[in-house]
Amino acid sequence: MRLRVEFTTEPFDLDEPPAHAVVARDVVTGAELDAVDVGPFGNTAEGDADRVLEAVTALLRESLQAGATRVSLQVNVIGAAGQGEGDTT
Repeated sequence: MRLRVEFTTEPFDLDEPPAHAVVARDVVTGAELDAVDVGPFGNTAEGDADRVLEAVTALLRESLQAGATRVSLQVNVIGAAGQGEGDTT
Protein backbone atom coordinates (compact mmCIF):
# COMPACT_ATOMS: atom_id res chain seq x y z
CA MET A 1 0.00 0.00 0.00
CA ARG A 2 1.13 3.53 -0.77
CA LEU A 3 0.33 6.57 1.35
CA ARG A 4 0.48 10.32 0.87
CA VAL A 5 1.00 12.57 3.88
CA GLU A 6 0.29 16.29 3.87
CA PHE A 7 1.38 18.32 6.89
CA THR A 8 2.06 21.74 8.36
CA THR A 9 3.73 22.78 11.59
CA GLU A 10 2.94 25.87 13.63
CA PRO A 11 3.56 28.55 14.72
CA PHE A 12 4.36 30.19 11.39
CA ASP A 13 7.15 32.71 10.95
CA LEU A 14 7.04 34.65 7.71
CA ASP A 15 10.58 36.00 8.05
CA GLU A 16 12.47 32.72 8.35
CA PRO A 17 11.61 29.05 8.85
CA PRO A 18 11.30 28.20 12.55
CA ALA A 19 13.36 25.34 13.97
CA HIS A 20 10.37 22.97 14.06
CA ALA A 21 9.71 23.53 10.34
CA VAL A 22 13.35 22.85 9.49
CA VAL A 23 13.28 19.65 11.56
CA ALA A 24 10.07 18.51 9.85
CA ARG A 25 11.60 19.20 6.43
CA ASP A 26 14.74 17.28 7.35
CA VAL A 27 12.71 14.29 8.53
CA VAL A 28 10.76 13.91 5.30
CA THR A 29 13.67 14.66 2.98
CA GLY A 30 15.86 12.21 4.91
CA ALA A 31 13.29 9.42 4.84
CA GLU A 32 13.20 7.11 1.86
CA LEU A 33 9.98 8.61 0.48
CA ASP A 34 8.87 9.46 -3.04
CA ALA A 35 7.62 12.78 -4.37
CA VAL A 36 8.60 14.96 -1.41
CA ASP A 37 7.38 18.54 -1.86
CA VAL A 38 8.30 21.03 0.85
CA GLY A 39 6.75 24.48 0.77
CA PRO A 40 6.31 27.47 3.07
CA PHE A 41 2.72 26.63 4.09
CA GLY A 42 2.32 22.94 3.32
CA ASN A 43 4.34 19.85 2.67
CA THR A 44 3.61 16.52 1.02
CA ALA A 45 5.38 13.22 0.65
CA GLU A 46 4.36 9.80 -0.49
CA GLY A 47 5.72 6.31 -0.49
CA ASP A 48 5.43 2.83 0.91
CA ALA A 49 3.04 2.74 3.90
CA ASP A 50 5.64 1.53 6.41
CA ARG A 51 8.11 4.26 5.41
CA VAL A 52 5.47 6.99 5.49
CA LEU A 53 4.23 5.90 8.92
CA GLU A 54 7.80 5.79 10.27
CA ALA A 55 8.41 9.28 8.90
CA VAL A 56 5.16 10.58 10.43
CA THR A 57 6.15 9.21 13.83
CA ALA A 58 9.56 10.89 13.61
CA LEU A 59 8.01 14.08 12.23
CA LEU A 60 5.62 14.38 15.16
CA ARG A 61 8.19 13.55 17.83
CA GLU A 62 10.99 15.73 16.49
CA SER A 63 9.00 18.79 15.41
CA LEU A 64 7.17 18.95 18.76
CA GLN A 65 10.50 18.68 20.57
CA ALA A 66 11.82 21.50 18.37
CA GLY A 67 9.03 23.87 19.42
CA ALA A 68 5.99 23.17 17.25
CA THR A 69 2.77 23.94 19.08
CA ARG A 70 0.59 22.29 16.44
CA VAL A 71 1.16 19.74 13.72
CA SER A 72 -1.68 19.27 11.27
CA LEU A 73 -1.53 16.25 9.03
CA GLN A 74 -3.59 14.19 6.69
CA VAL A 75 -2.74 10.71 5.46
CA ASN A 76 -4.37 9.26 2.34
CA VAL A 77 -4.16 5.81 0.79
CA ILE A 78 -3.16 6.34 -2.83
CA GLY A 79 -2.77 2.75 -3.99
CA ALA A 80 -0.96 -0.53 -3.62
CA ALA A 81 2.83 -0.58 -3.77
CA GLY A 82 3.94 -0.52 -7.37
CA GLN A 83 0.73 1.02 -8.75
CA GLY A 84 0.73 4.26 -10.68
CA GLU A 85 0.28 7.73 -9.28
CA GLY A 86 -3.51 7.77 -9.62
CA ASP A 87 -5.57 8.20 -6.46
CA THR A 88 -7.58 5.06 -5.72
CA THR A 89 -9.62 6.35 -2.80
